[in-house]
Amino acid sequence: MTPAGADTTTGTRLHTEAAPGVWVAVEPAGDPVADPAGLTQDDLAGAAHLPAWRAREHLAARRALRAVLAARFPEARHAPVAYDDRGAPRLVGRPRIGVSVSHDGDRVAACAALDHAVGVDLQHPPDTVSDAMLRRCAKDHTDRLAQLSMAERATEFAWLWTVREAIVKADGTGLAGGVWTADVTPWSRHGRWGRHRWVSLRDLSPLPLSCAYTALPAPTPPTNASGENDSE
Repeated sequence: MTPAGADTTTGTRLHTEAAPGVWVAVEPAGDPVADPAGLTQDDLAGAAHLPAWRAREHLAARRALRAVLAARFPEARHAPVAYDDRGAPRLVGRPRIGVSVSHDGDRVAACAALDHAVGVDLQHPPDTVSDAMLRRCAKDHTDRLAQLSMAERATEFAWLWTVREAIVKADGTGLAGGVWTADVTPWSRHGRWGRHRWVSLRDLSPLPLSCAYTALPAPTPPTNASGENDSE
């Protein structure tokens, strides 16, 4: 992990290489409607029809994404963002740069990587976690977490949840995918599930924050549509 400009004392900002070539940023949500610096006209237009609270949330995440792109992939910093049929963001005209965003309360996160699909998730721990929800998320590790205080249980539950969310975002399936099937060991900092690798940024972020990534298929080489032999 290679932190760059991380502020781990306040937890307000983080810009780090969570894995080789996989960049994650966390920013305070702020009020991007009042201060739209870094946003594109396309970003602002896309939020114009949203309720005020949703527009602030949407633009805050988008601004975090623009910051990552400007710092690491400047050729894509102004690329329009579209969404697939499952709601996952994609950069128009830049299919080899995977992106993901997350927001919860006063924090937003963004992730980007070249030649990888990525997912990022951050969560504030809930006030309480029921036994049923703990069993569903912790699976074979439930007994260990059930012995903790409720505050400790809720915090570790949030870390496990961010891993699951990050995986299904990278997989492009969302909550309809295998969010409950991944086996995530409590207090782990990294692991893998199927073709996905994941990292929990426990040493850098006081707020539960994880990302997942998997290599994109190699690009298909162009074909000679005319069928002519171009060799000399």
